[in-house]
Amino acid sequence: MGGLPIQYLSEIYGFSSEKPNLLRVLTYHRIGHPDETPHLEPRQISASTENFAAQMAFLRQNYRVLSMPEVLEHIENGRQLPDRSVLITFDDACLDVKSNAHPVLKKLNLTATVFVPTAYPGHPERAFWWDDLYRAVVLTDRRSYPNSPIGSLSLDSLENRLQHLKSLQNYVKTLSHDELLETVLRIAGDLGNKPKAVKTVLDWDELRELAGEGVLNFGAHTRTHPILTQATLSQAHDEISGSLYDLRREIPESLPVFAYPNGNCSPEILEIMHEEGYQLAFTTEDGINNLNTANPLLLRRINITRRTSLKLFRLRLQRWFSAVDVYRHQ
Repeated sequence: MGGLPIQYLSEIYGFSSEKPNLLRVLTYHRIGHPDETPHLEPRQISASTENFAAQMAFLRQNYRVLSMPEVLEHIENGRQLPDRSVLITFDDACLDVKSNAHPVLKKLNLTATVFVPTAYPGHPERAFWWDDLYRAVVLTDRRSYPNSPIGSLSLDSLENRLQHLKSLQNYVKTLSHDELLETVLRIAGDLGNKPKAVKTVLDWDELRELAGEGVLNFGAHTRTHPILTQATLSQAHDEISGSLYDLRREIPESLPVFAYPNGNCSPEILEIMHEEGYQLAFTTEDGINNLNTANPLLLRRINITRRTSLKLFRLRLQRWFSAVDVYRHQ
């Protein structure tokens, strides 16, 4: 690991004569408490409802929260963003976006963008693979798993189960999407915890209702949430083009913006994104964006987790702290 990333420091501090055009983008997934959804992977929770409300109140007082249409308009017209601009995003369109996040945003008159994996609304039988894997490994009655894909595993404590869950998650992410789904299904069968229908994603009627209230905008997040770099180019093209088609069929005012599942991208994926006319796309790479220099289809985000206290939240919005984040993740 080298020193602080000089190119990144130059971008966000504007060591050139041009004033940096900074955009901070926050990433959330689920909002709530683990005990409200004990059947779902708790590490997908970005904040409790109370912490989310405190974070949003801080933004309301100290930053300029922009809507996605405002950001697109500034870029299209070549205008500088307001100082301290922030964009709020949610990946996956989970139920608690409506029940827990939307009321907070509405009360504070803030807007956010939700990235929707379009094969899931209206199909509760299509659970996310990480929730199926969590239920299989952590909620099983078995005390061991001798024939797991990564070797023999002891499941005699919660600590062991969570540790092995992380290892299995890392392993399946190296597989093609079809192999990933087959492997998770096999693990669930081996551990006597086969996937069952659990509604976790808002349906189209709920999404349209939210769109009508003007607090949330919507962007694409593929159809079936594959890691695009693990898909064939044909599959990737269908996921990228099809998700925006689905979204605009159901919510015509949806925007040509995209979030990469797991943050993964490649030159070939970027080419498809250009062909399909996306204007902005977001990774999971930590950092702040200088729109004067950033690739608009490879924008960084600040990923919020349950460990993000309000103090840390405030720090992560600072340019100097963002540079430390980038350094740590090199």
